Amino acid sequence: MYLTCPKCGHVRDPASKAAAGRCPSCGLIYHKWFKNRFQIVGDESVPDAHSKGFLSRDRLKDMLLYVNPETKAASFYARCLFYIFLLVWGWQFIMMDYYYYVNTQRIDIAGPDIYGSFLHNVNLLFHEAGHVLFRPFGRFMTVLGGSLLQIIMPLTVMLVFLLKERNTFAAAFGLWWTGQNFMDLAPYINDARTGQIPLVGGGTGTDRPGMHDWFNILSDLGMLNNDHTVAKMANNFGVLLMLLSFVWGALILHRQYIQLKVER
Repeated sequence: MYLTCPKCGHVRDPASKAAAGRCPSCGLIYHKWFKNRFQIVGDESVPDAHSKGFLSRDRLKDMLLYVNPETKAASFYARCLFYIFLLVWGWQFIMMDYYYYVNTQRIDIAGPDIYGSFLHNVNLLFHEAGHVLFRPFGRFMTVLGGSLLQIIMPLTVMLVFLLKERNTFAAAFGLWWTGQNFMDLAPYINDARTGQIPLVGGGTGTDRPGMHDWFNILSDLGMLNNDHTVAKMANNFGVLLMLLSFVWGALILHRQYIQLKVER
């Protein structure tokens, strides 16, 4: 049960004989307060999508910035270290150029930098699985499905942590990973016309006509000549999502810090 009242901030003495379900300072009944904001389903708490004003500013704030009132100091400091790690690693991704350089001259070939990360191999597993998963929906969706699942997986991670587990800090990592996947796709999109990026199974788009996903996708959409523009948009959107994840994670840590400071 709550040690810190979510309404007035009163810290309850664990040894007190006062009712654990009610704040001894302001009289708030914890389960009623919690129920007003979330629908209780078994032992899990998920947002009540049918309640009035679910998308109101206050409810979104409660959902996105929720902090477990029983977070321990050790957990908080571990999250701080993980946040610093993601911040440094994420900034490295942001600074990577999705173009390739030959003798300091930039040419229109997908850059290998982001593909040097082990995370690219993780993303690639979902990418290839997406081609299989979307196969029943026709040729176009089979080709697009690789890139789609590459984005859907981290989004799913974010939503599960946010809506089911109510772990907003982990959800911020899901947003971070989503942004990283958009940046991971940018070189592939950028290579649509050039066809020089190595493909799974060997060879390149030039060596194996019809096997380059984004050549096929953009050709079918009549946008092949806009491959560099689409790649830039994907990369910039990924950067934006990653920056938002930094802000989100920092806000969660700040709220946890304030909570721990009050409990001392």
